[in-house]
Amino acid sequence: MALKDKDSRQIDKNKTFFQSVGHALEGIKRLILEERNFRFDLIIAFLTLCLGVILHIRINEWLWLFAAFFSVIGSEVLNSIIENVVDLIVGHHFDLLAKRAKDIAAGGVLMSALFAIIIGSLIFIPRFIELLS
Repeated sequence: MALKDKDSRQIDKNKTFFQSVGHALEGIKRLILEERNFRFDLIIAFLTLCLGVILHIRINEWLWLFAAFFSVIGSEVLNSIIENVVDLIVGHHFDLLAKRAKDIAAGGVLMSALFAIIIGSLIFIPRFIELLS
C-alpha cells in the first residue's frame, strides 16, 4: 500500500449518522466473515428461535432468550475486540499479559454461554417434559 493511499483513509470522527452505520455494518460483516465462534453463536441463536416458535413459548420467555442471545453475542464481540487489540500491540510473539487478557476475555464469553444454556434449559426442558407426558 502506498503512503498516499494510507493517508487518505478516515481518521476523524464520522460526520454523519449514515457514515457511522456504514462502519458498524462493516464491523458486523467482519465478525461474520472472520470470527468462527460468532457464526456458531448466530446459528445456535437461529435454531433456538426456531425451537421457540415451534414450541410457542411465552413473551417473558422470549425476553429471557433474547437477553441470553445478546449476552453471548455481545461478549463475543468484546472478546474479538480484545484479541485484535492485543495482537496489534504484541504482534506475533508470546507475552504473558497478552495471554492473560485473551484468556479473561474468552472466560467472559464462556460465562455468557453458560448463562444462555441455563436460560434455554429453564425454558425448553419443561416444554420437552410436557410433550413427553
